[in-house]
Amino acid sequence: MKKLVVFLLFVVGVNAMQAQEAKSLLDQVSQKVKSYDNIVIGFKYALSNPKENVSQETRGDVTIKGNQYVLNLMGTKQMYDGKKLHLIVPEDEEISISNQNEEDESSITPSKMLTFYEDGYRYDMDNVQDINGRKIQFIKLVPIDSNSELKEILLGIDKETKHIYKMIQTQHNGTNVTFTVNSFKTNQPLSKTLFVFDESKYDNYYINRLD
Repeated sequence: MKKLVVFLLFVVGVNAMQAQEAKSLLDQVSQKVKSYDNIVIGFKYALSNPKENVSQETRGDVTIKGNQYVLNLMGTKQMYDGKKLHLIVPEDEEISISNQNEEDESSITPSKMLTFYEDGYRYDMDNVQDINGRKIQFIKLVPIDSNSELKEILLGIDKETKHIYKMIQTQHNGTNVTFTVNSFKTNQPLSKTLFVFDESKYDNYYINRLD
């Protein structure tokens, strides 16, 4: 019994050290992200659910400045000016305008994509992978909310640059969503109107105001 207690204390101690190590690395990533005026990311997006025989892969890009962003993905554009979210669908010539709840911890929006882990998760160190000469440290995050649709998230961090390289979301329904960063640029010259929705550019579009 004594040996079992010692072993359990050892395991608890190791887990606590790994959790602290993971938190330290995440803090470094957060500080690095917040030091930039803006970030422009090109990425690969993949969604799969083997049980439902669903598999798709595409590329996208996102420009982030504070809590504002412009996201281009799967033929649509999402523009968030800090107050209103504009979903622009050229194929349907339709635009939806709505409010976005920045306080919703369950949603990982582009503006929170690089810092979402700061609240609402337990975390632990996972494995390290050598990808094209880069050491990628993975951290496992598990939602504290037991009702969350997410089962866990694996966050891959470049140990040298402290930039997020990959995010793998696993949902309870068997769906996996993976974001892999292909390009990561910072402090780019941006147009002052980049995050401003100009309705005059969409004369032929149907505008659905949901707020």
